[in-house]
Amino acid sequence: LDPTLKLVQDNPCLTELIASVLALPEPSPSILSFTLRLAGILAASENRFQHLQQQKLLVRLFGRDGPLSSAMWEDASVRSGWVEGVHSMMHHQPALHFLCNGGGIDVIFALQGDPSLFVASAASRLLVHMLILSVESETTKPLSTKDCDWPACAQMIIKHIEDSLQSSSASHVEQSLKLLTSLFGSCRSTWTEVLWLGIAKQVESFLTEETVQTQYMLANLLLNMAWSPVFCDTEGSFWALVTSALEHLTPVQAGPLAVGILRLYKCPQDVRIQALTVLLQPMDCILRAASQPLEYAGLLDESVSDPATVESLLSSKSSCASLLCQTLAHLEELLSLVYLPVDLPYTSLLRSLMTILQFCNGFLSPASPLGTMISRILINCFRVQRSALDVLAALSERKGCDTLIGSIFDVLLAYLESPNTGPTVLKKTFQATSKWLVRLHELSCSNSQWQQTEKILEDVFLVLQKRLCSPCWEVRDSSLEFLTVLIKCLRDQDEFRQPLLSSEVPRLTENLLEDPESYVRASAVTAVGHLAFITYFAPESPVVGNQYNKENTVAKLQEILSTDPEGFPRRAVISIFTKWLRQGCTGQLEDTEQFVSRVIQTVEHDLDWEVRLGGLELVEVFCSQTICQLGLPKCSYAPVSSAVSSSIHQNESLQIFCRAKLFSFLLQSLCDCDKPVGQRACDILLGLRGSFYPISTLKDSQGTEDSPAGHSIAWLQRTLRQGSLVQNFPTDGGNRVDFEDPESMMLALGTIDLEELHDELNKSSDHVEKSPQSLLQDILATVGTIEENEADCY
Repeated sequence: LDPTLKLVQDNPCLTELIASVLALPEPSPSILSFTLRLAGILAASENRFQHLQQQKLLVRLFGRDGPLSSAMWEDASVRSGWVEGVHSMMHHQPALHFLCNGGGIDVIFALQGDPSLFVASAASRLLVHMLILSVESETTKPLSTKDCDWPACAQMIIKHIEDSLQSSSASHVEQSLKLLTSLFGSCRSTWTEVLWLGIAKQVESFLTEETVQTQYMLANLLLNMAWSPVFCDTEGSFWALVTSALEHLTPVQAGPLAVGILRLYKCPQDVRIQALTVLLQPMDCILRAASQPLEYAGLLDESVSDPATVESLLSSKSSCASLLCQTLAHLEELLSLVYLPVDLPYTSLLRSLMTILQFCNGFLSPASPLGTMISRILINCFRVQRSALDVLAALSERKGCDTLIGSIFDVLLAYLESPNTGPTVLKKTFQATSKWLVRLHELSCSNSQWQQTEKILEDVFLVLQKRLCSPCWEVRDSSLEFLTVLIKCLRDQDEFRQPLLSSEVPRLTENLLEDPESYVRASAVTAVGHLAFITYFAPESPVVGNQYNKENTVAKLQEILSTDPEGFPRRAVISIFTKWLRQGCTGQLEDTEQFVSRVIQTVEHDLDWEVRLGGLELVEVFCSQTICQLGLPKCSYAPVSSAVSSSIHQNESLQIFCRAKLFSFLLQSLCDCDKPVGQRACDILLGLRGSFYPISTLKDSQGTEDSPAGHSIAWLQRTLRQGSLVQNFPTDGGNRVDFEDPESMMLALGTIDLEELHDELNKSSDHVEKSPQSLLQDILATVGTIEENEADCY
């Protein structure tokens, strides 16, 4: 017996449900929609399809006498259920013939224009699926352009596409273009070329017919075809059409096609050059508009389309910003590629970018009437400013832009200093400045231009001082983020440290630890934490005197960790402490032990689970470093030691962990009400057990209750199994575990079933929530409030 058929035969309630819904005089639309989808899923198997056919259920659901001809069809959910049901069913030829012979295909054609976009989109996807199924299941030899060679169902769909493309109705043309775009995007079979040859002339005519409003869809269609090996490997006609599209589509329509072409590896060189020309034309126009006669070389020798078209778009208030933002976004997309298939004229592109940025802040007086018009439109246009700054930042990683570096910083500093620069544009300016400062450092290393670098850095820190005092919290926040990025990238360089430490920036940064805005306090914590690598932890601090007090700063950060009412600054503190510990900046082992102990005793009571998780990360780093320094087997860098010395070191590290109160924190974290905290604590304890117990010496938990310590550990294990439900951990009546006793903790590591806890903590809640019992409870819970919970129940 066919196992797929067995499902409906063993569960007659399924067909009874469908029949009972059909028997209702007026079923609710959602119940009918559900039944249509269910029937479609069942009919996906050919044997089940035949079984449902014999019972006349499918014809009553999907045929002419079903919901199609009833008032129910007016409800979009019923039409959606019908389309989805048919789609689920379409996996075999009998279903295809049932629909085509019963007139169902005409219904799908009509649903392409459905007022519900969900239904219309589903109908289009269904037609693509049916066309592929028909051609690939019903043809035995390669297809030609003759109609008779196409299977019957495919013929009906192709004729519908051809008729729609020749229709005077723009919506019909649009529907067919969408269908073709989807088809060429999902199907890579050679027969798609046969289909295309029959409609290519008609599609090509849309490029030159001004009456057609669907030209914007042609870019997507041609792009999907270009990505298909069926078309991109062909010579001639297809690429000629792409070239024609790049010429005839408007710059806004042609932009997405151009950037898509430039991302292709397989593309004729002349088409690639033409696509690049389309993309650079607005940038070229900006450069030419800025000075008459043209002061520098432009971006293009010749243009693809009429330059007047681009000029008119850039001189119109309604289209100028949109065209530039689109062009800049496409350029940024290209620059993000690891391998760029074309050579960009970087120097001219940079000049054009700087011109746009100067137009936007009014720092450039253009000589031409077009330039004057564009500059008036762009003044304070933050959309264009942000896009241009993104491209400027991306260009810092490309060779060939170095000759203009002085001019680039002139523009960036003008933006940093200008009171008209809004917070979002300022943030982008900071991002671009940090990237170009790193680039400048790389250049000054190779050509010894230290003086230029030092002068630029002094100017940057002067501006930063003002911005750190801004009344706008977003500006203070961005300034601190910018400082942190610079320190991360350049902290080892003397020419960076000297101007930074001789400025007011460090003092102002520390002042912002008390900012009224929590985001700013968090960013100030991070910036101060990174500043410490220069002011406190550098082998030879470049500044002498009492200007920087390490103890004061650590005390301030610890105060924030224990008293700040917001979570962001506390998370930032624990992150910085972990970074310091990771880089060995917390002193000798004894000092580090006290430092870690103080921090975790603060963190274990924090209400923010991310702070507690950060505390566990700190503990993990401390454990790893301690074990490494004492030469235990866990550390791959430790020298191989004898069993005796290993035992001594093992005992020593265990005492350190007990004194630092690590075990109390770790074992309590196992019962944390936030699962990630418990999981991390369990992972750390398993790691510690691996260091202290070779697998062969692990003790069995049986018999631990013989000693008083063992009795407490046995209670502890029972407590941990109950997890976060336990109150007043870690006491239970008279039982108390001594977390600072090395012997007790050794016993705990050896006897508590950490693997069982690990599995329990890592078990997804799906095992409860997705069980049939849970689903049944959900359904029963909605009884009585059907209308409110109908969607959830379904």
